[in-house]
Amino acid sequence: MKSPLLDSEVVHDILGIGFGPSNLALSIAVEEHNKSLPADSRLNALFLERQPRFGWHRGMLIDDATMQVSFLKDLVTLRNPTSDYSFLCFLREQGRLIDFLNQKTLFPLRVEFHEYFEWAAERVSHLVSYGSEVVAVDPVRGDDGEIAYFDVTSRDPSGSGTTITRRARNISVAMGLEPHVPPGLELAERIWHNSELIPRATKLADEGKPVQRAVVLGAGQSAAEAVDYLHRTFPDAEVCSVFAKYGYTPADDSPFANRIFDPEAVDVYFSAPSEVKQSLIDYHRSTNYSVVDMELIEALYATAYREKVAGRERLRFLNVSRIRAVDAASDGGLDIAVEFLPTGEKQVLSADVLVLATGYRPRDLSSLLGEAAKLCLRDDGDEVRVGRDHRVETVPEVTAGLYLQGGTEHTHGLTSTLLSTVAVRAEEIHRSVQAAKLPV
Repeated sequence: MKSPLLDSEVVHDILGIGFGPSNLALSIAVEEHNKSLPADSRLNALFLERQPRFGWHRGMLIDDATMQVSFLKDLVTLRNPTSDYSFLCFLREQGRLIDFLNQKTLFPLRVEFHEYFEWAAERVSHLVSYGSEVVAVDPVRGDDGEIAYFDVTSRDPSGSGTTITRRARNISVAMGLEPHVPPGLELAERIWHNSELIPRATKLADEGKPVQRAVVLGAGQSAAEAVDYLHRTFPDAEVCSVFAKYGYTPADDSPFANRIFDPEAVDVYFSAPSEVKQSLIDYHRSTNYSVVDMELIEALYATAYREKVAGRERLRFLNVSRIRAVDAASDGGLDIAVEFLPTGEKQVLSADVLVLATGYRPRDLSSLLGEAAKLCLRDDGDEVRVGRDHRVETVPEVTAGLYLQGGTEHTHGLTSTLLSTVAVRAEEIHRSVQAAKLPV
């Protein structure tokens, strides 16, 4: 790697790491507020994104899949209902507002919501450097020992092999989640995480490679969607759904349960004792984890029943089961050993594809922050301590701000990794940074 370039001409008030929906919402909050201020009072913001363009779960943009949150929980509406960055303004610009309203639904197609994100991202593209993978975050210690800045080093998007180091008073980390692969399994040409479902399946179809059997591991929404998608994409293939439950669990989207995603619920959760926090997570896991929309459950059951009547069962559910081993077969496929848990009986499925719909996990903060991670305070469970304004609590000599967007379920509850409060969280972080900039 060539020597780094130091962009020392500018000290950024906010430097965002990652540019998914969370930092996109923050960039819009900054942009809208800056327009109301004189030039010398505006926040200088820049966001670094390793992808070459905006993208959000592209591998799961199934054509008929819908969002699981209301369109009103977009990037701005809960913060500023009059914003022209709203989903409704996007629809109006696309000429689809009346058509959407005639559907009488709160839940847009996932593909369409992604188009909305792209539309919003394009409008603030002057605040983003794409193709900029962050490789280091270093604290800048002054002569008096105070750490008032972080130096953020990223790869130069030109592809020159150099890196660029930028200085910031505050950084907003929103790297998203990383795919979880169960122990003992590794991703390969025929073993995918569901985050790569569409491009991988499309490649197989385009290459004309036959798929006689596909296996999906998992019991959540993504697993059920993968099962349905593969069943439709490969009409001659058998699709086996493997999960440890007896059947798919319906998602609890009832009005009272959904209050767990309200902004006020974050206040309640944040101030609660640790045992109450855990109880709330346990009580309301069925709103988000390992659950499936009832409509999709019923559709899959109906499909399986129709096939049973017709005498050709392509859709199989291997419930109360686990995958115990996956071996390469001599024909280039996979031999998947599946155990039926009540009896211990095992069967080996010869398969062409294994899809791991096994969820996501927070990215390791320490690997990104390096030395800066050592400045973060931790609680008794070795989790990073985070304030209500999403700012990490640090040792006293640090006056620079480190904000987390995601990875804070232990402090802020179930909404930490969801879209439900991105607009409100953006306002809270923006307000916190703005307050720190104002003279005392």
